[in-house]
Amino acid sequence: MRRIDAHQHYWSIARGDYGWITPALPVLYRDYLPEDLAPHLAAHSISGSVVVQAAPTLAETDYLLSLAQQDDLILGVVGWLDLHDPEHSLHYERFRKHPKYVGFRTMIQEMSDPYTILEPRFVEALRHYASLDVPVDLLLRSDQLAPVVQLVDRVPGLRGVIDHIAKPRIAEGQLEPWLSQMKQLAQHPDLYVKLSGMVTEADHQAWRLEDFTIYIQSVLELFGPTRVMFGSDWPVCLLAADYDQVVEILVNAIPGQWGEAERELLFGGNAERFYKLKEGGSR
Repeated sequence: MRRIDAHQHYWSIARGDYGWITPALPVLYRDYLPEDLAPHLAAHSISGSVVVQAAPTLAETDYLLSLAQQDDLILGVVGWLDLHDPEHSLHYERFRKHPKYVGFRTMIQEMSDPYTILEPRFVEALRHYASLDVPVDLLLRSDQLAPVVQLVDRVPGLRGVIDHIAKPRIAEGQLEPWLSQMKQLAQHPDLYVKLSGMVTEADHQAWRLEDFTIYIQSVLELFGPTRVMFGSDWPVCLLAADYDQVVEILVNAIPGQWGEAERELLFGGNAERFYKLKEGGSR
């Protein structure tokens, strides 16, 4: 079974559509491209990755697809779609013609009012993609879980994945209401979770391995071994940890009763199934 990093990013600063990456974040304010990630994948015997959009533009999705066309380590691309845009389905139909386009991400985190995801137009759009069995990444913070719980209730069969375990407040050691709301989400059998983006929710300078254990083990228990995926969130993770440390954080918290079969699912098998990846990275 292939080992897969189910969540990482590439960007070229000169493209100009990464408004959140500024000189105030010097670690991130540079280009990150496939040749920068390749040594880390090799060091952990990872066959390739799923690259996820980092800018809310259609142009960036085109850019990522162009990178994927040139790099065998990119197994799939999760692009961007604005489901409030009446023409979202036209953009989706164009993207889906690319063999490495595996789905899209909706950036709830960036919405001034997350409850707009409950508007009829948004719900109907998600129902449309659920009917097509399209993988959908959901980017949100833990304080936005309430409307997301309502949303997935209204979209049965959504092939969705919660990015970054919904960004609980790890630095403060806060579990509720995140834990109770994740229990509700776990009742939906087609919903997955990415164990990614956790280190940047901890104290960037003083995190400890044990800070993450309760969050990781809660997700593994709630969603089980078949609906969880490893993602590095590289290079964003570099704000708080390097690639090796991100892997160590997850491995350290895996329950002792998990054997090789469960670990293979976590580190690749589930991502392969969720995104419908085939050898060579195409659908």
